Amino acid sequence: MSRVAKKPIELPKGVEFKADGGAVTVKGAKGSLSLDLRDGIGVEQEEQNLVVKSGDDSRKLVAMAGTTRALIANMVVGVSQGFERKLELRGVGYRASTQGNKLNLTLGFSHPVNYQIPEGVTVETPSQTEVLVKGADKQKVGQVAAEIRAFRPPEPYKGKGVRYADERVVIKDAKKK
Repeated sequence: MSRVAKKPIELPKGVEFKADGGAVTVKGAKGSLSLDLRDGIGVEQEEQNLVVKSGDDSRKLVAMAGTTRALIANMVVGVSQGFERKLELRGVGYRASTQGNKLNLTLGFSHPVNYQIPEGVTVETPSQTEVLVKGADKQKVGQVAAEIRAFRPPEPYKGKGVRYADERVVIKDAKKK
């Protein structure tokens, strides 16, 4: 069995786990998430721990057991603490603001960019040049942050654009005569 799948997932207080045949549901303070399990993989609750088991020792099933364990662990963290990605806008006149379920971005184009925020994700703008993407689903939070960044990724000569807060952009030298 996979080394990742052998490690049990600890359930914090306030998190409920429910397994219905081929699906797993985790509920907590930040919401509820569910995952469809692949055939041959099961999840059992032992007191306050979850253990992922695979039906046989085939290579694919062992790998999927490790992946399933990681996905369920992310679900548990998501419904108890939540996930967050921070984006920064760098450039003259680049700014962001939220209005309801839309994110309005001014990124140096001739038109403003309006991004429809999907359900299950919240976007906050603490300042005009910062965007916080929060939610319980790690994949959804990352996808929304990537879509916002894709409107104007950081360019290598001046570093202008939308970047992750922890992203390091290597600035190229200008053309030499």
